[in-house]
Amino acid sequence: MTGVVSRLPTDLTRLEDLAEHRLDPGPVGYVAGSAGDGGTARANRAGLDRRRIVPRMLRDVHERDLTTEVLGRTLPAPLALAPVGVLSIMHPDAETAAARAAAAQGVPYVLSSASSTPLEQVAEAMGDAERWFQLYWGRDREVTRSFLDRARTAGFSVLVVTLDTPLLAWRPRDLDQAYLPFLHGVGTANYFTDPAFLAGLAKPVHEDPNAAVLHFLGLFGDPGHTWPDLAFLREHWAGPIILKGVLHPDDARLAADAGTDGVVVSNHGGRQVAGSVAAADALPRVVDAVGDRLAVLFDSGVRTGADVFKALALGARAVLLGRPYVYGLGLDGQAGVEHVIRCVLAGFDLTLALCGHAGPATVTTADLTEAPA
Repeated sequence: MTGVVSRLPTDLTRLEDLAEHRLDPGPVGYVAGSAGDGGTARANRAGLDRRRIVPRMLRDVHERDLTTEVLGRTLPAPLALAPVGVLSIMHPDAETAAARAAAAQGVPYVLSSASSTPLEQVAEAMGDAERWFQLYWGRDREVTRSFLDRARTAGFSVLVVTLDTPLLAWRPRDLDQAYLPFLHGVGTANYFTDPAFLAGLAKPVHEDPNAAVLHFLGLFGDPGHTWPDLAFLREHWAGPIILKGVLHPDDARLAADAGTDGVVVSNHGGRQVAGSVAAADALPRVVDAVGDRLAVLFDSGVRTGADVFKALALGARAVLLGRPYVYGLGLDGQAGVEHVIRCVLAGFDLTLALCGHAGPATVTTADLTEAPA
């Protein structure tokens, strides 16, 4: 309020339109695009918008503390940056800029295994800040084992295993623009620097990049994985394991029975299953099923601090923020990501206070009402 106008809007819902106008259509389409006709992404927003907050008055909120306990860790707020791959298509500083922004603002950064930057380089950029590693669980066990070893050595403390992408979905926006970064070796940095992956190549990557890309595509996903296979990950990862992409309460129960530590209720931001249930509609059933056994986190459709409040009221312990920070990165690099984080946290803090809460722990379903569909 000093008269200095922000470089980016503080209404984060405007960032996608700005990105559409300022950035190249291929990269923006890849980030913004969804499965099928986009109905799942729209349902995610509708699921959050349908829940309306019921503020409470005359409660002492003059001092607030956003601190949250998740997976035995004390986080300064119930927020982390979600794993998003191939960030170099949005900005040359890519994952390094996003990671530095997260570290500067004190929120965990979840690095995608499909990043444009090797995980060791991202870890070095973060110093001692909280960082988690997301795994696309592929066909090659030796590559998976190597990824986990590298992530542990680099100081990543939590493993986030994405379950909902054994295959890439039908995404018309990418298909219509013939745009898939992986085909050009973008988003493959962790693979192309991995000794187990390189051992499967006849020639070094620089001598035959097309063969390296084909090898990557052949092992990236594995639609044959089943619940007993989780034992392999537990054997090779000593820290917490979270399963991302859980929407059905029975799958959440299976996750608990398999000895994992948490789930992320997510439909991949609407990018994988056209016609999927909205993540916000799935969240309460998952919380009812395993909220007393597992840490339940949430993503898909989150755009504002009020959305974070609603997710906590529906039972989530913390929220992963995706597309908004990626648009911030594309528009203004590290500063853009920091801007997005600060806006979300400020909006969340003010929503808490104006609704009668001094911290996240007291937010419950009693703070919401559901508008007619």
